[in-house]
Amino acid sequence: MIHRQTLTQLAADLRARKVSSVELVRAFLARIEASQPVLNAFVSVTAEQALAEAEAADRALAAGRGGALAGVPIGHKDLFCTAGVRTTCGSRMLENFVSPYDATVVARLKAAGAVVLGKLNMDEFAMGSSNETSYFGPVRNPWNTELVPGGSSGGSAAAVAARLLPAATATDTGGSIRQPAAFCGITGIKPTYGRVSRYGMIAFASSLDQGGVLAASAEDAARMLREMAGFDPRDSTSVDAPVPDYPAGLGEPLAGVRIGLVREFLDKGLDPEYERCVREALAVFERLGASLREVSLPNIPLSVPAYYVVAPAECSSNLARYDGVRFGHRCADARDLQDLYKRSRSEGFGAEVKRRIMTGTYVLSAGYYDAYYLKAQRVRRLIAGDFERAFGEVDLLMGPTTPTAAFALGAKTADPITMYLNDIYTISANLAGVPAMSVPCGFAAGLPVGLQIIGPHFAEQRLLHAAHRYQLETDWHRRIPERFA
Repeated sequence: MIHRQTLTQLAADLRARKVSSVELVRAFLARIEASQPVLNAFVSVTAEQALAEAEAADRALAAGRGGALAGVPIGHKDLFCTAGVRTTCGSRMLENFVSPYDATVVARLKAAGAVVLGKLNMDEFAMGSSNETSYFGPVRNPWNTELVPGGSSGGSAAAVAARLLPAATATDTGGSIRQPAAFCGITGIKPTYGRVSRYGMIAFASSLDQGGVLAASAEDAARMLREMAGFDPRDSTSVDAPVPDYPAGLGEPLAGVRIGLVREFLDKGLDPEYERCVREALAVFERLGASLREVSLPNIPLSVPAYYVVAPAECSSNLARYDGVRFGHRCADARDLQDLYKRSRSEGFGAEVKRRIMTGTYVLSAGYYDAYYLKAQRVRRLIAGDFERAFGEVDLLMGPTTPTAAFALGAKTADPITMYLNDIYTISANLAGVPAMSVPCGFAAGLPVGLQIIGPHFAEQRLLHAAHRYQLETDWHRRIPERFA
């Protein structure tokens, strides 16, 4: 069946003319239409545009042309600006915003020939860990629709897990690729900060946000990332460094690779069944020739408080532009300028976004900047130093992606602190700017479990290689929820 094939297989079949892009697009659009009332994974479905792009891809392939992803259907998280298509960021504030230009990630995947099926649901302005803060309603987990898919890239993760498309773009500010990947039983990679352009990616926290990929396998993620990554002069945080051919380096053995198990991740909050799955996955790496040792990152417990000072501070600054004047939601019948600002922002933003704006404004205010924001930045430096020392001893760090498997819809919405602690194992990689990924490594009480793999700066190829070798030995990444199989 077409939907069970990986992105890699589909790309090969398209080039061999075993299937047409139009056939693929129609098949996936039918699956999206059938699943939307159940999963709510999409905000916008661009069916007509997708079929036109598919026809163009088929013509290019028939003529012996076309990029590496020619004719392959994908989707974009709804914070990547897409010319002529709504880009809502999951918010009422941008409910009717149609972007006049493409984000660099969108443009590069378009140049590679990928066909966009639509824009995927997400937590509002990427603020959330469960995809319940979206103005367009929560996304549901394909493994159990009473559970969350994770956030903020929950729409992307649910769509890939249910095989509504073979791969999707996503972003990660504090775990928003890896946590949904773990909850939905798929592969997700957050590259090094600066590896993927943020131009046209609507900002939450500018020093933490990074675009990445959600896909069924590490091989598929490698093919997507190869097309997305690279220097962009329009993004001042983009790093001018060569991009390896990620798929080409996937077949090497793991003999001699040094893996560090992060001691601080094995805390009292980790579900015992989750830990069992992670340890069984590490045993596979040892059988493949890697060596394993325990490594300490002593400042990791400080990552959550540091993050929830830095990220809201940057969010407060970035979201100041949504004032009802230039674009975005505008209140009706404003009495004066101050009323316009107040009511436009009050009506346009949801509760979680307001909470983070208020927190960020507070920590940046006179008298509190040194006590909170500056101190958090110093802690961030300590966390980065922990990673630098660890990577002097080992090649990769591994551990659980999340403390537990997916939780019930509504279970944590009344307690923001409990929700924030769900990112306890993922936030540190964003604070340090290092690449990290999650791969499926088993099931706990019938729900997917994720193994997190972290590497030094610009070591995406090392991560993808390790994940691919693991996936050659296991089949967790090939499991599909029964309802969508």
